[in-house]
Amino acid sequence: MASSSKSPLPILLPSNVLASTSGADEWKPRRYLSAPQPPPAEDARYVDPDMTAARHGAEGKALKKIRPRRTVDYGGGMGRWALMRKLRPNSTYVPQPRPALPYVIDLLPPKAYPDNASTSLCTKFVHTSTNKIRCPVNVVVWTPEARRVLTGSTSGEFTLWNGLTFNFETILQAHDTAVRTMTFTHSGAFLASADQSGIIKYFQPNMNNLTAWPGHREAIRGLTFSPDDRRFATASDDSTIRIWSFEESREERVLTGHGWDVRCVEWHPTKGLLVSGSKDNQMKFWDPRTGTALATLHQHKNTIQALAWSPNGNLVASASRDQTVRVFDIRAMKEFKVLKGHKKEVCSVTWHPIHPILVTGGSEGSILHWDLTTPTPTLTSSPSPRASLLQAHDSNVWSLAFHPLGHLLVSASNDHTTRFWSRERPGEPEKSSGADQDQDDQDDDDDQQMVPGMGWWGKEEDTAPGMTGVYGRGGESQSDDYIPGFGFAGDNSMNGGIHGRQDGPLPPQEDVFGRDSGDERGHNGRGGGPGGVGGGGRQQSRWGPRRGGRY
Repeated sequence: MASSSKSPLPILLPSNVLASTSGADEWKPRRYLSAPQPPPAEDARYVDPDMTAARHGAEGKALKKIRPRRTVDYGGGMGRWALMRKLRPNSTYVPQPRPALPYVIDLLPPKAYPDNASTSLCTKFVHTSTNKIRCPVNVVVWTPEARRVLTGSTSGEFTLWNGLTFNFETILQAHDTAVRTMTFTHSGAFLASADQSGIIKYFQPNMNNLTAWPGHREAIRGLTFSPDDRRFATASDDSTIRIWSFEESREERVLTGHGWDVRCVEWHPTKGLLVSGSKDNQMKFWDPRTGTALATLHQHKNTIQALAWSPNGNLVASASRDQTVRVFDIRAMKEFKVLKGHKKEVCSVTWHPIHPILVTGGSEGSILHWDLTTPTPTLTSSPSPRASLLQAHDSNVWSLAFHPLGHLLVSASNDHTTRFWSRERPGEPEKSSGADQDQDDQDDDDDQQMVPGMGWWGKEEDTAPGMTGVYGRGGESQSDDYIPGFGFAGDNSMNGGIHGRQDGPLPPQEDVFGRDSGDERGHNGRGGGPGGVGGGGRQQSRWGPRRGGRY
Protein backbone atom coordinates (compact mmCIF):
# COMPACT_ATOMS: atom_id res chain seq x y z
CA MET A 1 0.00 0.00 0.00
CA ALA A 2 2.88 2.38 0.75
CA SER A 3 4.57 1.80 -2.62
CA SER A 4 1.34 2.35 -4.47
CA SER A 5 0.70 5.66 -2.69
CA LYS A 6 4.06 7.12 -3.86
CA SER A 7 3.45 6.38 -7.57
CA PRO A 8 2.64 9.51 -9.71
CA LEU A 9 -0.84 10.10 -10.99
CA PRO A 10 -1.56 9.09 -14.57
CA ILE A 11 -1.09 11.88 -17.14
CA LEU A 12 -4.16 12.34 -19.33
CA LEU A 13 -2.90 15.30 -21.45
CA PRO A 14 -0.53 14.94 -24.41
CA SER A 15 3.08 15.75 -23.80
CA ASN A 16 3.26 18.72 -26.22
CA VAL A 17 0.87 20.78 -24.12
CA LEU A 18 2.59 20.24 -20.79
CA ALA A 19 4.57 23.17 -19.38
CA SER A 20 8.25 22.65 -19.51
CA THR A 21 10.23 22.95 -16.30
CA SER A 22 13.57 23.56 -17.99
CA GLY A 23 14.82 27.17 -18.24
CA ALA A 24 15.92 26.73 -21.88
CA ASP A 25 12.30 26.68 -23.14
CA GLU A 26 11.19 29.70 -21.13
CA TRP A 27 9.35 32.37 -23.19
CA LYS A 28 11.17 35.61 -23.89
CA PRO A 29 9.80 38.75 -25.68
CA ARG A 30 11.08 39.31 -29.18
CA ARG A 31 9.23 42.53 -30.19
CA TYR A 32 9.07 46.07 -28.86
CA LEU A 33 12.38 45.72 -27.09
CA SER A 34 13.50 49.28 -27.90
CA ALA A 35 12.51 52.33 -25.87
CA PRO A 36 9.45 54.37 -27.00
CA GLN A 37 10.19 56.62 -29.95
CA PRO A 38 8.69 60.06 -30.64
CA PRO A 39 5.94 60.22 -33.29
CA PRO A 40 7.02 60.90 -36.88
CA ALA A 41 6.87 64.37 -38.32
CA GLU A 42 3.38 65.40 -39.52
CA ASP A 43 2.63 65.22 -43.17
CA ALA A 44 2.11 68.53 -44.96
CA ARG A 45 -1.50 67.59 -45.61
CA TYR A 46 -2.24 67.36 -41.88
CA VAL A 47 -0.67 70.56 -40.64
CA ASP A 48 -2.48 72.40 -37.87
CA PRO A 49 -5.09 74.75 -39.47
CA ASP A 50 -4.23 77.51 -36.98
CA MET A 51 -0.57 77.37 -37.96
CA THR A 52 -1.55 77.43 -41.63
CA ALA A 53 -3.77 80.43 -41.06
CA ALA A 54 -0.99 82.27 -39.24
CA ARG A 55 1.47 81.45 -42.03
CA HIS A 56 -0.93 82.72 -44.72
CA GLY A 57 -1.60 85.83 -42.71
CA ALA A 58 2.11 86.50 -42.38
CA GLU A 59 2.54 86.13 -46.12
CA GLY A 60 -0.22 88.63 -46.77
CA LYS A 61 -2.58 86.18 -48.47
CA ALA A 62 -6.21 85.93 -47.51
CA LEU A 63 -7.19 82.50 -46.22
CA LYS A 64 -10.56 81.16 -47.30
CA LYS A 65 -12.44 79.46 -44.51
CA ILE A 66 -13.55 75.91 -45.12
CA ARG A 67 -17.28 75.73 -44.46
CA PRO A 68 -19.92 73.21 -45.39
CA ARG A 69 -21.90 73.75 -48.58
CA ARG A 70 -25.42 74.95 -48.03
CA THR A 71 -28.04 72.27 -48.30
CA VAL A 72 -31.67 71.52 -47.56
CA ASP A 73 -31.77 67.98 -46.23
CA TYR A 74 -35.23 66.48 -46.65
CA GLY A 75 -34.06 63.07 -45.42
CA GLY A 76 -34.18 64.07 -41.77
CA GLY A 77 -37.74 65.34 -41.93
CA MET A 78 -38.91 62.27 -43.83
CA GLY A 79 -37.29 59.99 -41.27
CA ARG A 80 -38.89 61.80 -38.33
CA TRP A 81 -42.26 61.75 -40.06
CA ALA A 82 -42.04 57.99 -40.77
CA LEU A 83 -41.13 57.35 -37.13
CA MET A 84 -43.90 59.62 -35.88
CA ARG A 85 -46.47 57.78 -37.99
CA LYS A 86 -45.58 54.55 -36.22
CA LEU A 87 -45.62 56.06 -32.73
CA ARG A 88 -48.51 58.52 -33.01
CA PRO A 89 -51.41 57.97 -30.59
CA ASN A 90 -54.05 58.03 -33.36
CA SER A 91 -54.26 58.17 -37.14
CA THR A 92 -55.00 61.91 -37.26
CA TYR A 93 -52.33 63.13 -34.85
CA VAL A 94 -49.88 65.64 -36.33
CA PRO A 95 -47.64 67.79 -34.07
CA GLN A 96 -47.96 71.40 -35.12
CA PRO A 97 -44.71 73.34 -35.64
CA ARG A 98 -43.84 75.66 -32.77
CA PRO A 99 -43.41 79.31 -33.86
CA ALA A 100 -39.78 79.64 -32.85
CA LEU A 101 -36.57 79.26 -34.83
CA PRO A 102 -35.04 76.44 -32.72
CA TYR A 103 -37.96 74.22 -33.72
CA VAL A 104 -36.67 74.05 -37.30
CA ILE A 105 -35.38 70.57 -36.50
CA ASP A 106 -38.98 69.48 -35.80
CA LEU A 107 -40.32 70.69 -39.15
CA LEU A 108 -41.90 67.78 -41.01
CA PRO A 109 -42.50 67.40 -44.78
CA PRO A 110 -45.48 69.27 -46.27
CA LYS A 111 -47.44 66.04 -46.55
CA ALA A 112 -47.46 65.80 -42.75
CA TYR A 113 -49.65 68.92 -42.57
CA PRO A 114 -52.60 68.14 -44.87
CA ASP A 115 -54.74 70.96 -43.45
CA ASN A 116 -52.01 73.60 -43.02
CA ALA A 117 -50.94 75.06 -46.35
CA SER A 118 -48.83 77.74 -44.67
CA THR A 119 -46.10 75.15 -44.02
CA SER A 120 -45.49 74.85 -47.77
CA LEU A 121 -44.74 78.44 -48.79
CA CYS A 122 -41.30 78.26 -50.37
CA THR A 123 -40.17 81.84 -49.85
CA LYS A 124 -36.70 81.47 -48.30
CA PHE A 125 -33.86 82.02 -50.75
CA VAL A 126 -31.40 79.14 -50.76
CA HIS A 127 -29.05 79.27 -53.70
CA THR A 128 -28.34 80.72 -57.14
CA SER A 129 -26.95 78.43 -59.84
CA THR A 130 -25.38 79.99 -62.93
CA ASN A 131 -23.63 78.47 -65.92
CA LYS A 132 -20.18 79.71 -66.87
CA ILE A 133 -21.64 80.74 -70.24
CA ARG A 134 -24.48 82.95 -69.11
CA CYS A 135 -27.69 82.78 -71.12
CA PRO A 136 -31.44 82.84 -70.34
CA VAL A 137 -32.84 79.68 -68.77
CA ASN A 138 -36.15 78.78 -70.42
CA VAL A 139 -37.36 75.66 -68.65
CA VAL A 140 -36.59 73.70 -65.48
CA VAL A 141 -37.77 70.24 -64.36
CA TRP A 142 -36.96 67.82 -61.56
CA THR A 143 -35.60 64.44 -62.57
CA PRO A 144 -37.87 61.45 -61.82
CA GLU A 145 -35.96 60.40 -58.68
CA ALA A 146 -36.16 64.06 -57.47
CA ARG A 147 -32.45 64.23 -56.66
CA ARG A 148 -31.42 66.56 -59.48
CA VAL A 149 -32.71 69.54 -61.41
CA LEU A 150 -32.47 69.73 -65.19
CA THR A 151 -32.55 73.10 -66.96
CA GLY A 152 -32.73 74.02 -70.63
CA SER A 153 -31.33 77.31 -71.91
CA THR A 154 -31.37 79.41 -75.06
CA SER A 155 -27.92 78.07 -75.97
CA GLY A 156 -29.46 74.61 -76.45
CA GLU A 157 -27.70 73.17 -73.40
CA PHE A 158 -29.03 70.87 -70.70
CA THR A 159 -27.52 71.61 -67.28
CA LEU A 160 -27.86 69.18 -64.40
CA TRP A 161 -27.78 70.56 -60.85
CA ASN A 162 -27.73 68.62 -57.60
CA GLY A 163 -31.07 68.96 -55.83
CA LEU A 164 -29.57 68.61 -52.35
CA THR A 165 -26.38 70.68 -52.39
CA PHE A 166 -27.32 72.72 -55.52
CA ASN A 167 -23.89 72.40 -57.08
CA PHE A 168 -23.15 71.79 -60.75
CA GLU A 169 -23.06 68.18 -61.98
CA THR A 170 -22.89 68.10 -65.77
CA ILE A 171 -23.77 69.97 -68.94
CA LEU A 172 -24.79 68.68 -72.37
CA GLN A 173 -25.20 70.38 -75.75
CA ALA A 174 -28.59 68.82 -76.44
CA HIS A 175 -29.98 71.09 -79.18
CA ASP A 176 -28.57 73.39 -81.83
CA THR A 177 -31.09 76.13 -81.02
CA ALA A 178 -32.82 77.35 -77.88
CA VAL A 179 -34.54 74.70 -75.75
CA ARG A 180 -38.16 75.76 -75.47
CA THR A 181 -39.80 72.90 -73.58
CA MET A 182 -38.97 69.52 -72.08
CA THR A 183 -40.68 67.04 -69.80
CA PHE A 184 -40.15 63.54 -68.41
CA THR A 185 -42.62 60.75 -68.99
CA HIS A 186 -44.77 59.83 -66.02
CA SER A 187 -42.81 56.60 -65.65
CA GLY A 188 -39.53 58.52 -65.63
CA ALA A 189 -37.99 56.30 -68.29
CA PHE A 190 -37.58 58.97 -71.00
CA LEU A 191 -37.22 62.69 -71.53
CA ALA A 192 -38.72 64.52 -74.50
CA SER A 193 -37.56 68.01 -75.47
CA ALA A 194 -38.20 70.48 -78.29
CA ASP A 195 -36.37 73.57 -79.50
CA GLN A 196 -36.76 76.81 -81.38
CA SER A 197 -36.42 75.22 -84.82
CA GLY A 198 -39.19 72.63 -84.23
CA ILE A 199 -36.93 69.61 -83.57
CA ILE A 200 -38.19 66.95 -81.13
CA LYS A 201 -35.70 64.71 -79.33
CA TYR A 202 -35.89 61.73 -76.99
CA PHE A 203 -33.37 61.21 -74.20
CA GLN A 204 -32.79 58.54 -71.62
CA PRO A 205 -32.28 59.62 -68.00
CA ASN A 206 -28.52 59.29 -68.54
CA MET A 207 -28.85 61.97 -71.27
CA ASN A 208 -28.28 59.51 -74.11
CA ASN A 209 -30.02 60.87 -77.20
CA LEU A 210 -32.25 58.22 -78.79
CA THR A 211 -33.85 59.97 -81.76
CA ALA A 212 -34.59 63.36 -83.27
CA TRP A 213 -36.91 64.56 -86.02
CA PRO A 214 -38.58 67.80 -87.16
CA GLY A 215 -42.02 68.02 -85.62
CA HIS A 216 -43.11 71.52 -86.61
CA ARG A 217 -41.95 74.14 -89.05
CA GLU A 218 -41.69 76.76 -86.33
CA ALA A 219 -40.76 76.88 -82.65
CA ILE A 220 -42.38 74.32 -80.35
CA ARG A 221 -43.63 76.08 -77.22
CA GLY A 222 -45.20 73.23 -75.25
CA LEU A 223 -44.89 69.45 -74.86
CA THR A 224 -47.00 67.23 -72.63
CA PHE A 225 -47.49 63.47 -72.20
CA SER A 226 -50.71 61.52 -71.90
CA PRO A 227 -51.36 59.73 -68.59
CA ASP A 228 -50.23 56.36 -70.04
CA ASP A 229 -47.14 57.85 -71.78
CA ARG A 230 -48.15 56.35 -75.12
CA ARG A 231 -48.75 59.71 -76.76
CA PHE A 232 -47.68 63.29 -76.34
CA ALA A 233 -48.88 66.62 -77.70
CA THR A 234 -46.84 69.58 -78.94
CA ALA A 235 -47.87 73.22 -79.37
CA SER A 236 -46.13 75.40 -81.90
CA ASP A 237 -45.94 78.89 -83.35
CA ASP A 238 -47.47 77.50 -86.55
CA SER A 239 -50.90 77.74 -84.81
CA THR A 240 -51.31 73.96 -84.58
CA ILE A 241 -51.24 71.26 -81.91
CA ARG A 242 -49.96 67.86 -82.98
CA ILE A 243 -50.48 64.54 -81.24
CA TRP A 244 -47.68 62.00 -81.64
CA SER A 245 -47.27 58.31 -80.96
CA PHE A 246 -44.32 58.09 -78.60
CA GLU A 247 -43.01 54.65 -79.56
CA GLU A 248 -43.30 55.18 -83.30
CA SER A 249 -42.46 58.90 -83.34
CA ARG A 250 -45.36 59.22 -85.73
CA GLU A 251 -47.85 62.04 -86.07
CA GLU A 252 -51.39 60.86 -85.33
CA ARG A 253 -53.48 64.00 -85.47
CA VAL A 254 -53.26 67.74 -86.07
CA LEU A 255 -55.51 70.03 -84.02
CA THR A 256 -56.32 73.30 -85.76
CA GLY A 257 -58.55 76.03 -84.45
CA HIS A 258 -56.36 78.68 -82.88
CA GLY A 259 -55.91 81.82 -84.91
CA TRP A 260 -52.35 82.56 -83.81
CA ASP A 261 -49.29 81.03 -82.11
CA VAL A 262 -50.12 78.28 -79.61
CA ARG A 263 -47.99 79.06 -76.58
CA CYS A 264 -48.80 76.16 -74.24
CA VAL A 265 -50.60 72.82 -74.09
CA GLU A 266 -51.23 70.51 -71.13
CA TRP A 267 -52.72 67.00 -70.97
CA HIS A 268 -55.17 66.19 -68.18
CA PRO A 269 -53.51 64.13 -65.41
CA THR A 270 -55.94 61.21 -65.71
CA LYS A 271 -58.30 61.79 -68.65
CA GLY A 272 -58.19 62.12 -72.42
CA LEU A 273 -58.46 65.90 -72.37
CA LEU A 274 -56.16 68.62 -73.65
CA VAL A 275 -56.12 72.33 -72.84
CA SER A 276 -54.20 74.86 -74.90
CA GLY A 277 -53.49 78.57 -74.70
CA SER A 278 -52.72 80.82 -77.61
CA LYS A 279 -51.67 84.27 -78.66
CA ASP A 280 -55.26 84.81 -79.81
CA ASN A 281 -56.22 85.16 -76.08
CA GLN A 282 -58.24 81.93 -76.15
CA MET A 283 -58.15 78.73 -74.10
CA LYS A 284 -59.40 75.64 -75.90
CA PHE A 285 -60.26 72.19 -74.58
CA TRP A 286 -59.69 69.33 -77.01
CA ASP A 287 -60.66 65.69 -77.35
CA PRO A 288 -57.39 64.03 -78.47
CA ARG A 289 -59.25 60.99 -79.84
CA THR A 290 -61.27 62.89 -82.42
CA GLY A 291 -59.29 66.13 -82.64
CA THR A 292 -62.35 68.30 -82.03
CA ALA A 293 -62.50 71.40 -79.83
CA LEU A 294 -64.86 70.77 -76.92
CA ALA A 295 -65.00 74.29 -75.48
CA THR A 296 -63.40 77.70 -75.85
CA LEU A 297 -62.85 80.28 -73.09
CA HIS A 298 -62.37 83.98 -73.86
CA GLN A 299 -61.64 85.22 -70.33
CA HIS A 300 -58.16 86.63 -70.92
CA LYS A 301 -57.45 89.89 -72.73
CA ASN A 302 -53.95 89.06 -73.94
CA THR A 303 -51.66 86.16 -74.81
CA ILE A 304 -51.93 83.09 -72.58
CA GLN A 305 -48.38 82.26 -71.58
CA ALA A 306 -48.67 79.14 -69.41
CA LEU A 307 -51.17 76.53 -68.21
CA ALA A 308 -51.11 74.02 -65.35
CA TRP A 309 -53.54 71.31 -64.19
CA SER A 310 -54.04 70.64 -60.52
CA PRO A 311 -53.05 67.04 -59.60
CA ASN A 312 -56.65 65.97 -59.07
CA GLY A 313 -57.54 67.40 -62.47
CA ASN A 314 -60.47 69.52 -61.31
CA LEU A 315 -58.80 72.91 -61.75
CA VAL A 316 -56.68 74.45 -64.47
CA ALA A 317 -54.70 77.66 -64.00
CA SER A 318 -53.77 80.01 -66.83
CA ALA A 319 -51.16 82.80 -66.82
CA SER A 320 -51.50 85.63 -69.28
CA ARG A 321 -49.85 88.81 -70.48
CA ASP A 322 -52.87 90.75 -69.18
CA GLN A 323 -51.18 90.55 -65.73
CA THR A 324 -53.77 88.12 -64.34
CA VAL A 325 -53.89 84.45 -63.41
CA ARG A 326 -57.24 82.73 -63.76
CA VAL A 327 -58.28 79.41 -62.24
CA PHE A 328 -61.09 77.48 -63.94
CA ASP A 329 -63.15 74.61 -62.54
CA ILE A 330 -63.73 72.24 -65.45
CA ARG A 331 -66.54 70.42 -63.63
CA ALA A 332 -68.76 73.48 -64.06
CA MET A 333 -66.70 75.08 -66.84
CA LYS A 334 -66.65 78.32 -64.86
CA GLU A 335 -64.08 80.73 -63.61
CA PHE A 336 -63.14 79.86 -60.04
CA LYS A 337 -60.63 82.60 -59.10
CA VAL A 338 -59.04 85.65 -60.68
CA LEU A 339 -55.62 86.36 -59.18
CA LYS A 340 -54.35 89.91 -59.62
CA GLY A 341 -51.01 90.86 -58.12
CA HIS A 342 -48.38 91.01 -60.82
CA LYS A 343 -47.28 94.41 -62.09
CA LYS A 344 -46.42 93.07 -65.55
CA GLU A 345 -47.23 90.03 -67.64
CA VAL A 346 -47.35 86.59 -65.99
CA CYS A 347 -44.92 84.13 -67.57
CA SER A 348 -45.17 80.88 -65.59
CA VAL A 349 -47.47 79.01 -63.25
CA THR A 350 -47.26 75.77 -61.24
CA TRP A 351 -49.16 73.96 -58.47
CA HIS A 352 -47.84 72.70 -55.18
CA PRO A 353 -47.82 68.87 -55.19
CA ILE A 354 -49.57 68.56 -51.82
CA HIS A 355 -51.53 71.68 -50.97
CA PRO A 356 -53.83 73.92 -53.06
CA ILE A 357 -51.12 76.53 -53.49
CA LEU A 358 -50.49 78.19 -56.83
CA VAL A 359 -47.15 79.83 -57.61
CA THR A 360 -46.77 82.30 -60.47
CA GLY A 361 -43.78 84.12 -61.96
CA GLY A 362 -43.90 87.47 -63.72
CA SER A 363 -41.79 89.41 -66.17
CA GLU A 364 -40.91 91.93 -63.46
CA GLY A 365 -39.01 89.15 -61.69
CA SER A 366 -41.50 88.50 -58.91
CA ILE A 367 -42.78 85.16 -57.65
CA LEU A 368 -46.18 85.13 -55.92
CA HIS A 369 -47.73 82.36 -53.83
CA TRP A 370 -51.51 82.06 -53.83
CA ASP A 371 -53.42 80.02 -51.24
CA LEU A 372 -56.70 79.00 -52.86
CA THR A 373 -58.18 77.94 -49.51
CA THR A 374 -58.12 81.54 -48.27
CA PRO A 375 -61.67 82.93 -48.39
CA THR A 376 -62.35 86.22 -50.18
CA PRO A 377 -64.69 88.92 -48.81
CA THR A 378 -66.91 88.79 -51.90
CA LEU A 379 -67.23 86.53 -54.88
CA THR A 380 -66.05 89.25 -57.25
CA SER A 381 -63.04 90.37 -55.22
CA SER A 382 -59.56 89.11 -55.99
CA PRO A 383 -57.59 87.36 -53.25
CA SER A 384 -54.25 88.80 -52.25
CA PRO A 385 -51.05 86.74 -52.52
CA ARG A 386 -50.27 84.65 -49.47
CA ALA A 387 -46.55 85.33 -49.93
CA SER A 388 -44.65 87.58 -52.34
CA LEU A 389 -41.09 87.55 -53.61
CA LEU A 390 -41.04 90.88 -55.38
CA GLN A 391 -37.36 90.73 -56.32
CA ALA A 392 -36.88 87.03 -56.80
CA HIS A 393 -35.18 87.59 -60.17
CA ASP A 394 -33.95 90.51 -62.20
CA SER A 395 -36.00 89.62 -65.28
CA ASN A 396 -38.74 87.31 -66.57
CA VAL A 397 -39.39 84.14 -64.58
CA TRP A 398 -39.84 81.65 -67.42
CA SER A 399 -40.35 78.41 -65.51
CA LEU A 400 -41.21 77.13 -62.02
CA ALA A 401 -41.02 73.58 -60.65
CA PHE A 402 -41.76 72.13 -57.20
CA HIS A 403 -39.89 69.23 -55.68
CA PRO A 404 -42.28 66.22 -55.51
CA LEU A 405 -42.22 66.46 -51.71
CA GLY A 406 -43.17 70.13 -51.87
CA HIS A 407 -40.39 71.55 -49.69
CA LEU A 408 -38.31 73.13 -52.50
CA LEU A 409 -39.15 75.41 -55.41
CA VAL A 410 -36.90 76.03 -58.41
CA SER A 411 -37.25 79.06 -60.68
CA ALA A 412 -35.61 79.68 -64.05
CA SER A 413 -35.26 83.21 -65.34
CA ASN A 414 -34.24 85.42 -68.19
CA ASP A 415 -31.51 86.86 -65.93
CA HIS A 416 -29.42 83.71 -66.68
CA THR A 417 -29.90 82.18 -63.22
CA THR A 418 -31.65 79.21 -61.66
CA ARG A 419 -32.66 79.83 -58.07
CA PHE A 420 -33.77 77.52 -55.29
CA TRP A 421 -36.29 78.44 -52.61
CA SER A 422 -37.20 76.55 -49.45
CA ARG A 423 -39.74 76.89 -46.68
CA GLU A 424 -39.25 79.52 -44.00
CA ARG A 425 -38.19 78.45 -40.55
CA PRO A 426 -40.95 78.27 -37.90
CA GLY A 427 -41.73 81.67 -36.45
CA GLU A 428 -40.29 83.72 -39.30
CA PRO A 429 -42.67 86.27 -40.85
CA GLU A 430 -43.70 85.79 -44.46
CA LYS A 431 -41.19 87.22 -46.88
CA SER A 432 -42.12 90.18 -49.05
CA SER A 433 -38.94 90.44 -51.11
CA GLY A 434 -36.68 88.05 -52.88
CA ALA A 435 -32.97 87.56 -53.12
CA ASP A 436 -31.11 90.81 -53.53
CA GLN A 437 -27.87 89.07 -54.18
CA ASP A 438 -26.50 87.17 -57.14
CA GLN A 439 -23.62 84.75 -56.89
CA ASP A 440 -21.41 85.09 -59.93
CA ASP A 441 -18.97 82.48 -58.72
CA GLN A 442 -20.09 79.00 -57.82
CA ASP A 443 -17.40 78.77 -55.15
CA ASP A 444 -19.10 81.50 -53.14
CA ASP A 445 -21.31 78.78 -51.69
CA ASP A 446 -18.57 77.71 -49.32
CA ASP A 447 -18.49 81.19 -47.78
CA GLN A 448 -21.96 80.76 -46.35
CA GLN A 449 -22.77 79.27 -43.00
CA MET A 450 -25.63 76.85 -42.57
CA VAL A 451 -28.34 76.00 -40.10
CA PRO A 452 -28.60 72.21 -40.49
CA GLY A 453 -31.76 71.37 -42.35
CA MET A 454 -33.16 74.70 -43.44
CA GLY A 455 -31.50 78.04 -42.75
CA TRP A 456 -28.38 79.99 -43.63
CA TRP A 457 -26.81 83.19 -42.49
CA GLY A 458 -24.52 85.27 -44.66
CA LYS A 459 -21.41 87.29 -44.28
CA GLU A 460 -21.04 91.03 -44.54
CA GLU A 461 -20.70 91.28 -48.29
CA ASP A 462 -23.93 89.32 -48.74
CA THR A 463 -25.92 92.18 -47.25
CA ALA A 464 -27.57 94.68 -49.51
CA PRO A 465 -27.46 98.39 -48.60
CA GLY A 466 -30.19 99.44 -46.24
CA MET A 467 -30.88 95.92 -45.02
CA THR A 468 -29.96 94.15 -41.81
CA GLY A 469 -28.96 91.12 -43.78
CA VAL A 470 -30.87 89.08 -46.26
CA TYR A 471 -30.08 85.88 -44.38
CA GLY A 472 -28.24 87.10 -41.34
CA ARG A 473 -27.09 90.10 -39.36
CA GLY A 474 -25.82 92.63 -41.83
CA GLY A 475 -22.64 94.56 -41.16
CA GLU A 476 -21.33 91.91 -38.77
CA SER A 477 -18.90 89.20 -39.66
CA GLN A 478 -19.58 85.67 -38.54
CA SER A 479 -18.18 85.08 -35.06
CA ASP A 480 -17.61 82.01 -32.98
CA ASP A 481 -20.41 82.80 -30.54
CA TYR A 482 -23.13 82.03 -33.07
CA ILE A 483 -25.23 79.05 -32.06
CA PRO A 484 -26.90 77.37 -35.07
CA GLY A 485 -30.65 77.78 -34.83
CA PHE A 486 -30.50 79.97 -31.70
CA GLY A 487 -28.71 83.15 -32.76
CA PHE A 488 -25.75 84.87 -31.12
CA ALA A 489 -24.80 84.14 -27.56
CA GLY A 490 -26.12 86.90 -25.33
CA ASP A 491 -28.33 88.28 -28.08
CA ASN A 492 -31.96 89.00 -27.36
CA SER A 493 -33.02 88.88 -30.97
CA MET A 494 -35.02 85.74 -30.32
CA ASN A 495 -37.35 87.80 -28.17
CA GLY A 496 -37.53 90.64 -30.65
CA GLY A 497 -37.24 90.77 -34.41
CA ILE A 498 -36.26 87.89 -36.61
CA HIS A 499 -32.94 87.69 -38.37
CA GLY A 500 -33.00 88.32 -42.06
CA ARG A 501 -35.68 91.01 -42.27
CA GLN A 502 -35.44 94.47 -43.73
CA ASP A 503 -35.25 97.67 -41.72
CA GLY A 504 -36.86 99.91 -44.33
CA PRO A 505 -39.15 99.78 -47.35
CA LEU A 506 -38.21 98.09 -50.57
CA PRO A 507 -36.62 100.18 -53.33
CA PRO A 508 -38.92 100.92 -56.27
CA GLN A 509 -38.95 98.52 -59.18
CA GLU A 510 -37.50 101.14 -61.52
CA ASP A 511 -34.39 101.46 -59.38
CA VAL A 512 -33.92 97.72 -59.21
CA PHE A 513 -34.46 96.80 -62.85
CA GLY A 514 -33.70 100.10 -64.55
CA ARG A 515 -35.97 99.43 -67.50
CA ASP A 516 -38.85 97.33 -68.70
CA SER A 517 -37.55 93.80 -69.18
CA GLY A 518 -40.16 93.10 -71.84
CA ASP A 519 -39.98 89.88 -73.76
CA GLU A 520 -36.18 89.52 -73.78
CA ARG A 521 -36.18 85.83 -74.12
CA GLY A 522 -35.08 85.82 -77.72
CA HIS A 523 -36.81 84.53 -80.82
CA ASN A 524 -39.84 86.73 -80.11
CA GLY A 525 -41.56 84.73 -77.44
CA ARG A 526 -41.69 82.43 -74.54
CA GLY A 527 -40.89 78.76 -74.36
CA GLY A 528 -43.12 76.12 -73.00
CA GLY A 529 -43.17 75.55 -69.28
CA PRO A 530 -43.14 72.28 -67.40
CA GLY A 531 -46.10 70.03 -67.11
CA GLY A 532 -48.77 70.86 -64.57
CA VAL A 533 -47.43 69.42 -61.37
CA GLY A 534 -49.07 70.65 -58.25
CA GLY A 535 -51.61 70.55 -55.52
CA GLY A 536 -55.26 69.71 -55.37
CA GLY A 537 -58.32 71.86 -55.82
CA ARG A 538 -60.12 74.00 -53.34
CA GLN A 539 -60.52 72.42 -49.90
CA GLN A 540 -59.48 69.04 -51.26
CA SER A 541 -56.61 66.65 -50.96
CA ARG A 542 -54.60 65.47 -53.91
CA TRP A 543 -56.99 62.62 -54.62
CA GLY A 544 -60.35 64.30 -53.92
CA PRO A 545 -62.43 65.28 -50.87
CA ARG A 546 -61.08 64.30 -47.49
CA ARG A 547 -62.73 61.65 -45.42
CA GLY A 548 -64.60 62.41 -42.26
CA GLY A 549 -67.04 64.95 -43.69
CA ARG A 550 -64.92 67.99 -42.91
CA TYR A 551 -64.80 69.11 -46.54
